[in-house]
Amino acid sequence: MSELTNPFTVFGYAGAEYFCDRENETNELISTLRNGRNVTLRSPRRVGKTGLIQHVFAQLAQTEPDIKCFYVDLFSTHSLNDLVMELGKVVIGQLDTPLQKMEGYVVQFFQSCRLYLSPDPLTGAPKLGLDLITNNPVVTLEEIFAYLRNSGRTCYIAIDEFQQIADYPEHNVEALLRSQVQQCPNVRFIFSGSKQHLMSDIFNSPKRPFFRSTDKITLDVIPEQTYYEFARRWLQTAGTLLPQEVFHAVYARLHGYTWYMQNILNRLFETHPQQVTEADVTACLDYIVQREDDDYRKMYSLLTNNQAVILRAIAKEKIVTAPTSALFLKKYNLPAVSSVKRAIEFLNEKEYIYPTNEGYIVYDRFMSIWLQRL
Repeated sequence: MSELTNPFTVFGYAGAEYFCDRENETNELISTLRNGRNVTLRSPRRVGKTGLIQHVFAQLAQTEPDIKCFYVDLFSTHSLNDLVMELGKVVIGQLDTPLQKMEGYVVQFFQSCRLYLSPDPLTGAPKLGLDLITNNPVVTLEEIFAYLRNSGRTCYIAIDEFQQIADYPEHNVEALLRSQVQQCPNVRFIFSGSKQHLMSDIFNSPKRPFFRSTDKITLDVIPEQTYYEFARRWLQTAGTLLPQEVFHAVYARLHGYTWYMQNILNRLFETHPQQVTEADVTACLDYIVQREDDDYRKMYSLLTNNQAVILRAIAKEKIVTAPTSALFLKKYNLPAVSSVKRAIEFLNEKEYIYPTNEGYIVYDRFMSIWLQRL
């Protein structure tokens, strides 16, 4: 990897040097895959789930280059057809030998798709395209898995935001996928997702096809001391001292969520004060929250009055263990318990709030700060 201008990356994976900790999780994921077991990886959004997958695949590329690793994101998919397209774009054409490429093996193998070669707009090199010409994505799914199986190559496939399949209009997607997964002994899977209740239903319910078919890893935030040492070391390269008490205040305020922490650290590295103060952190937060003001106002305006009041109350409390308690209801002049329960269910489902082990928090840590200022 080339050297970065700013070591606190906010998007993408820049290499092991810029990746903080996750040593235990990395080793556990690699060991599980190597030993022929599939994995369910769960965490809230913006804790670092996708980064961990990319880090694991990067480590494998160095130690076991013959293994093929694929990453598929289902976040924007809404049907089985969308899933097939995303999986096909990532996998098709990546497992052919040079001779098979010359003989057009892929074009012959897939009968339900129209495959074509077109020049890459940036490099000019031939690029494989995939165009479904059938109304039967089930057949194409079977062809993709047969392609994986017949390659004989060891493959690791990470399917991110896997819980999306629960909302597909087709009712047999889980059974179809489970059947194909069982028929691919050379392919291991990481099923990752951020909606933990949906992921739990898919893999823990005896009535669901994926019941107890995987190992399970729940990703938590990076430990505070480990994160502090990482941040302190990199800020020192810019001539900036980071007092531990200031870092602790930021970590506590953002609950240690990686993406939010990285945003703050990225800006501190950019401005490189001689020593980070709480005023420097506040200035960073002010800048970020102000930039998001229009979007937060739009999100907030979509809520009913009850939902808005409860969301703002949770933000002001920072964490709420019992949102239906008499004390909480009285303090914020909330309606009847039944109305509060309905609002909590809605806010949780739409990911305005998130139930941690300690209680409910506002999911978006920067939005929580914005709400506290209303």
